Amino acid sequence: MGIAVEFNPELCLRTCEDFKNGKREEAECIPENIEVGKTYEFLKEGQRNYWIEGELPLIETRGWPDCSRPLASVEITEVTHFMKNDKTHTKGKYKILEVFDVNDPTVHFEGIKKVT
Repeated sequence: MGIAVEFNPELCLRTCEDFKNGKREEAECIPENIEVGKTYEFLKEGQRNYWIEGELPLIETRGWPDCSRPLASVEITEVTHFMKNDKTHTKGKYKILEVFDVNDPTVHFEGIKKVT
């Protein structure tokens, strides 16, 4: 028997439409209008480990493997593992450092390395 832990090189959250339609909690979704400098909460099912010593991409998903290109560069400032409804969850806070234009083909990250 082992401990199931997932290592995530990005913060991948659901579309805000999932929250508006009552399918997901607000913290499971990317806010409709993200703002540079603002801090938001996130919630993920499972025990997840994130890199917290630098920037990583914020990505929108509609379910694996349907994921967007990076929408923003974020810094995770707080992470906590806890039990909810007999399942392990990860919650935390992230700060928006830069927002990207989704129509701009510029590469902003190579893995967790920010391209400048």
